[in-house]
Amino acid sequence: MPIVTAPAATIAAGAGSAGVSPGAAGSGGVGPGAAGSSGVGPGAAGSGGASPTTGDEIPYRQWRTAVPGATLWTRRVGPAGSTGRVLPDGCMDLIAVDGELIVAGPDTHAHPADSPPGMRLAAVRFDPGVGPAVLGVPARELRDSRVPLSALWPARRVRALADRLAAAPDPATELARALAGPLFTANDPRLRRLVAELARGTPVGTVAADSYLSERQLHRRCRDVFGYGPKTLARILRMNRALDAARGGRSLVVVAADFGYADQAHLSRDVRALTGVPPTVLLAD
Repeated sequence: MPIVTAPAATIAAGAGSAGVSPGAAGSGGVGPGAAGSSGVGPGAAGSGGASPTTGDEIPYRQWRTAVPGATLWTRRVGPAGSTGRVLPDGCMDLIAVDGELIVAGPDTHAHPADSPPGMRLAAVRFDPGVGPAVLGVPARELRDSRVPLSALWPARRVRALADRLAAAPDPATELARALAGPLFTANDPRLRRLVAELARGTPVGTVAADSYLSERQLHRRCRDVFGYGPKTLARILRMNRALDAARGGRSLVVVAADFGYADQAHLSRDVRALTGVPPTVLLAD
């Protein structure tokens, strides 16, 4: 499956922004799907658009929720199934797949994503920092993990949400309705500014000072809301922006210069460290 880049996520062939595969749960792979890291997800899409598809596969679709803070996405895997990788993007996902609800935590590295034939997915991808407030769990506890929602919420609440989605003609939209209240409450303009500053490459010390925090306090705060410290988040955000620019036609030499890498070799090393493959492989998918 081709690489997918969403407003807040980059997904490679065969996975959603969580990479969910039925049957695997726990750190790094949760049963039927997973957001952020489970093994199921959108298949491949251009930035903000439907993904390229083959055979009977239904295009990956994504659209922003009415309440700021999240993106909805849906996908159905074709008869041949699909394989690929889910790239780290700073986001968390809540994915409904085959009657299960899976949470994919924030990733620090790429995860394999194998999707069986006919798998249907409907999910919400939380912007960086939003998921913990909606789900009620610190992001650091879900880092590089795919876990059943039932591990985080009371069984009755999870069952009610699953039944509601099963009865809905459009599960993704219904999921957005169900989470509208928590999403509204979770919106924190200070976090959005923090993410924007880190994405621009603002030094961590400056970001901390602007937030009236010491660097140590900022690190602790970031681990709770993003799953990792500000330097790791900035590195992941920069990589995704750089890959987006390269997909838009800029050469890797220009991209490296534009996004503050020492040179193209530095860009390639960073991408390989986070994804397991060089940027040329990702751009060719």
